[in-house]
Amino acid sequence: MAARFRGFLPVVVDVETGGFNSRTDALLEIAAVLIDMDDDGWLTRGDTLAHHVHPFDNANLEQTALDFTGIDPWDPDREAVHERDALADIFSPIRKAIKNNGCKRAVLVGHNATFDHNFLFAAADRCGIKRNPFHPFSTFDTATLAGLAYGHTVLARACKLAGISFSNREAHSAAYDAEKTADLFCRIVNRWKELGGFPPPFAELADEME
Repeated sequence: MAARFRGFLPVVVDVETGGFNSRTDALLEIAAVLIDMDDDGWLTRGDTLAHHVHPFDNANLEQTALDFTGIDPWDPDREAVHERDALADIFSPIRKAIKNNGCKRAVLVGHNATFDHNFLFAAADRCGIKRNPFHPFSTFDTATLAGLAYGHTVLARACKLAGISFSNREAHSAAYDAEKTADLFCRIVNRWKELGGFPPPFAELADEME
């Protein structure tokens, strides 16, 4: 894994929120999906880590966002936890996976990854978490990769074009969307390997030039 992604461990992240502003709007759900690699270099979806999250103090909640996701932030059946507890529970196994794979950091994989990256880092900052395992600005964006591979950037459509089942009824759950994004990421990376795109044909020459 470390050799495939320059020392990075790809981890798929999806969030559901109370709006679009990562600094003012509530984080309501977060999910992270680990990516595994077999001995032959093929990627598969690994474990899912997910939590419903309490809105932080004085967080903004846009009704249009709640209507879109169908989330009731105050529903006791959500079994929501505070941001710090959610992040601590998710970051710990990610750090372990980084070590086990001989990597230096995790790199966030997301569908329109900037959105998820901004909310993840804003929450970590609010909680005063110093050991954030994710790279501070690098991401892998499956919307971009899907546009290249399948000519479509919408997650549901890209999954269907990739032969991955997708339920619109289950969508807009952080765990479900993260798992489908992970499946899509693995499918694209594996397909590139199948086509002979990795390792690059001029890799040895590039190493010699360095």
